[in-house]
Order: sequence, then C-alpha cells, then structure tokens
Amino acid sequence: MNLLFISLGCDKNLVDAEKMLGILGHDGFSFVDDENEADVIVINTCCFIGDAKEESVNTILEMARLKETGRLKALVVTGCLAQRYREEIIKEIPEVDAILGTASYEEIGRAVREALEGRRTESFKDIDAPVSETTDRTVTTGGHYAFLKIAEGCDKRCTYCIIPYLRGKYRSVPMEQLVKEAGELAQKGVKELILVAQETTLYGKDLYGKKMLPELLKKLCAISGLQWIRLQYCYPEEITDELIDTIRTEEKICHYLDIPIQHASDAILKRMGRRTSNQEIRQLIAKLRREIPDIALRTTFISGFPGETEEDHQILKDFVKDMEFERAGVFTYSPEEDTPAYGFADQIPEEVKERRRAEIMEFQQEIAFAHSSAMEGRVLEAFIEGKVADEDAYVGRTYMDSPDVDGLIFVNTDLSLMSGDFVRVRVTGALDYDLIGEVEDEFTE
Repeated sequence: MNLLFISLGCDKNLVDAEKMLGILGHDGFSFVDDENEADVIVINTCCFIGDAKEESVNTILEMARLKETGRLKALVVTGCLAQRYREEIIKEIPEVDAILGTASYEEIGRAVREALEGRRTESFKDIDAPVSETTDRTVTTGGHYAFLKIAEGCDKRCTYCIIPYLRGKYRSVPMEQLVKEAGELAQKGVKELILVAQETTLYGKDLYGKKMLPELLKKLCAISGLQWIRLQYCYPEEITDELIDTIRTEEKICHYLDIPIQHASDAILKRMGRRTSNQEIRQLIAKLRREIPDIALRTTFISGFPGETEEDHQILKDFVKDMEFERAGVFTYSPEEDTPAYGFADQIPEEVKERRRAEIMEFQQEIAFAHSSAMEGRVLEAFIEGKVADEDAYVGRTYMDSPDVDGLIFVNTDLSLMSGDFVRVRVTGALDYDLIGEVEDEFTE
C-alpha cells in the first residue's frame, strides 16, 4: 500500500511527521513522493499565521480531488490546523477520512487502517498530556542532520500567538529519552543535531524544578558521532550565564543562537506580552558577543503589531542597525482568532505593515551583506550537503547557518566529497547571504 506524507510548517512539526512515518513504516506502508501513486495521503498541517493556514487548507483541497480523479483511498489530516479547525474540516471537507489533533500522532497507524476500511476516525487527546515516549523516527532531512524536539507547548502566552491553544502548556521531554533518541539518530548517521521547541531555554523547569538545558547539552555532546549541536528558539530572558558558558566551552556546540526578539519598543513588547525590554536585550547581546566573540545571532521581528506607531517603528529600525544581527527575518503581524491581540482595537493597515517590514529588511540586508563580505579570507568548517550539478563544486553550510533559513557556502574543489562530510574551507567571496570558498586542505570527515 503506497502512502504519501506531506508535512507543512515548522521543524517542530517535522519531528512529529518523522515519528508518524516511523509508525507507518513499521505498519508496512511503502512511501512515495507522487500523489498520483498514493493509496493514502497524510497531511501534517500548520496554522501559525494566515499564510500557513491558507497553504494547509489549499493542500487538503488539492489532495481531496484525487478521491475522484486518482487512486486515492484514504485522506488523513493531522497537526495544528486539525487541532484548531476540527469541526470545520469535518463539516466542509467530507473527503477527509481521519483527523488527528496535535497530541494524537501516535494514533496514526490505527487512523489510516480504519480509514482504509471505510471508517471515519477522529482522535483528539488532551493537549496538556505528557509528551510521547516514542523515539523511533524516519529521518527526512537527508540523514546527516536532524531536529531534536526537547519540549512541547508553551507557557509564555504572547498576545499574538496561537501555539499554547494548539500545543498546550510547556512540557519537557525527559532527559534520558532525549539522550536515547539522539543516540539512535547518531547511529543512523546524523552528525548535526538541532535542538528545537517552542522555547528551548526553559527546558527541564517543569520536570526538574530548574532549567536544565546546559546539562542536557553536555550529555548530548558526549554522544559519539555527533559533531555539531545547534540551538534554536532561545528566549532572551531565559538565557543564563551557565548556558553561555556551556556554549563557549563545549566544542560540539555551534557558536550560533536563534533568539526570537520580535520587537525593540518597550511599549510594543509589553503589548505583545513579552517579558523583556530594549535595554535588557541590548545588554544580553553585548554579553553574548563579549563572551563568545565569533557567535552568529539569528532573530525574528514582527512589524505592524496593533498600536505600533511610527516612533515604535523607528525604535525597531535603530535597534536593528545597532545590533547588527548576522541573520534576521521580519514578518508582518498576522491577526489570529482566539488570541488577545486579535481583539486589539488599533490594528495596522496591511500596506503600512508591508512598508515597515520592507524598511527593516532593507537595513538588515545591508548588515547581512557586510557580514558576508567580512568573512573573506577566513577558514571555516563546512558541512557538505550536496554537489553542484556539472561543476567541481559542492554546497554546504557553516556553523553560522541553520538549514533552510540561513545561507549556504559553495565550495570549489576537485576532491570527491560526500553529503555529511566536514571540510575546512577558505572563504574567497560572498554572494549576498551566501559564501564562496575553496577547500583549505584535504581534511575531511
């Protein structure tokens, strides 16, 4: 029986998808990447912002048409959109045979079997329930890097964010379970482990009574086979001196931090429900750069949040120019039903949001290009991800680049390299966000 699995949205959603693929693989399904060859299609959905919601709905409708035009026998919808719009999907899209909420992915095997038998299945477990103990996964990222989801849910309840309503309260995955899963991934050939959660920095507080991310990192660094460990989604107010020291002293941890900041105006940060201030963030950035001089910092901002004035916007622009982040993304505010900000009276017109976003991105692009140009002449370790067709060149990433969201390095060499190799590369040029280099020596792993 052929099955097509479509996973939309974030890397945390992808981990759920990989665990569902592990379950379905054990159940004997053959995986295909062509919807016209599929007997079963599973869509793991996202609805974090409006664009993600639209993509999920359109994908479901597109696949639903195959019930009449193709060989499709069962259509299954899982993930955040399923959790949020359960009743609407059941009512409006009768082609959907099974629907699973965010806490029910372990039911995927049963749901698919029942759908194939002609029974419509729903499964919506308590979103605050302890996280699953499943560690078996089918890695879909090429086999040499993988995401490790260390916690589920969030307690922050920022006024714009729907995640706590879909994923529940913050629940850390037990440390021994994470070490086991990471070890299994390393045995499968994974060399780079990327830690993700709605917030990684709070890891362990609920289970152990204190933040345990530094201890987890040290245990992961001891796993043979892993060479890079990367941290994402580190809330600024939760970054401790102990964590900074761990990043600095543990050789396997990339000198890279993803810190979602969202804004720099104290008035807007307060309306967002954020728990930090412009001055506190500036002090943190200064400390990080002082303690880890080569650190690459990534962040995200929201433009056009309700009530944002031109003065607030200018504060954010000044902040972006001053901080000189190596990597940054800017998104326009997306009003999401059931969040507090959705009901705020002073919503910003879309054209104003877009103008403000474009202005910030213009500054940030100049900063990013300057950072890239400044790398010329440096020797960096590069993680090879593939070959450039018809050229003696490969594409890879440096410690400054997380997959899919950051830049690349194009490596010129006549050596025969494989995906997953690490090579020392001297940077010879820059192309906007990307780097160009040559292999410095024949050191490969």
